[in-house]
Amino acid sequence: MQLNIGQKIKALRLASNLTQTELADRANLTKGFISQLENDQTSIGVDSLADMLEALGVSLTEFFSDDTDVQVVFSPEDRVAVEGKGAESFELLVPGSTNNMMDPIMLTLGAGERLEEGDPHPGEQFGYILDGAVTLRLGKTLHHVPRHHCFHFKADQTHQLINSGKRPARILWIVAPPQM
Repeated sequence: MQLNIGQKIKALRLASNLTQTELADRANLTKGFISQLENDQTSIGVDSLADMLEALGVSLTEFFSDDTDVQVVFSPEDRVAVEGKGAESFELLVPGSTNNMMDPIMLTLGAGERLEEGDPHPGEQFGYILDGAVTLRLGKTLHHVPRHHCFHFKADQTHQLINSGKRPARILWIVAPPQM
């Protein structure tokens, strides 16, 4: 069985939107070493690999797992609740999705609740309002988003979801790339 460590590292680096230099800095390695590794021109020790994977947000177990064992269907019991977001309920729908290209979230904002203001970052956000309605604040502009409507924006300005209604609002929210 061939492991293709260099190819897997490169794929993870690109998925994390990192340059070889940025990964090298985070893992205390050199850009030249990263380049040689990705081109299968050198080998890597376990300690250096662990440092590199930590910088990429991937465990050794995940890195060496067989791709055929990857979970595809997720039940409500698989969800990961996140506290301290200013929401009645904030659940990651796919465990470990913060290491993926996108982060799907089921969000419930109670009456009067609002998420913390999001700082500008590279990427996009999408939301579909399942129940209730929300106000989306982009910079200084407010957008009313009623039930069964959706929103999509580039996250290059401050943003915030607000439920100014009298009933809870449920939102399927997708952040790409993940911001946690």
